[in-house]
Amino acid sequence: MQPISRTLLATATGLVATASLVALTQTDDAAQIAQLDTAYQLAVERNDWRAMDAILHPDFALVLGDGQTFDRNHLLELARTRKYEFEKQVEIPGTQKVRLYGKETATVTALLWLKGKRTEKQEAFDYKVWFTDTYVRTPAGWKYAFGQASLRLPAETK
Repeated sequence: MQPISRTLLATATGLVATASLVALTQTDDAAQIAQLDTAYQLAVERNDWRAMDAILHPDFALVLGDGQTFDRNHLLELARTRKYEFEKQVEIPGTQKVRLYGKETATVTALLWLKGKRTEKQEAFDYKVWFTDTYVRTPAGWKYAFGQASLRLPAETK
């Protein structure tokens, strides 16, 4: 084999190995983010403010479909005081999609089912929304930095 051919072969082999490593890293990141987002929904359902605290970015913000905005402290306080008791706060199976944007940013979209009651007035709720959650890589790992939820979807007819 000619020296140039060996060099090209070695370079091509290196590029394939690097591409494979990048693909594996992205797959690992996507799986980790998917699990983290599912864990966040479970923490909200259980009013587990400590788990929420560990997942939320310090500068977290949530924007609802009607324009209301909430910060991290507000959501943690809702969980601490158990303003809502959830029967369900779950992503509908098969709707979650993780998208990676470079090495530092990812989004999760899914259909979320919320069912429970407001504890103050015992008002029941049962609805679904589409959401997009944005995660950023920090020195402490992936953190949930920004969320946006649609307006409540119309009730399903039977």
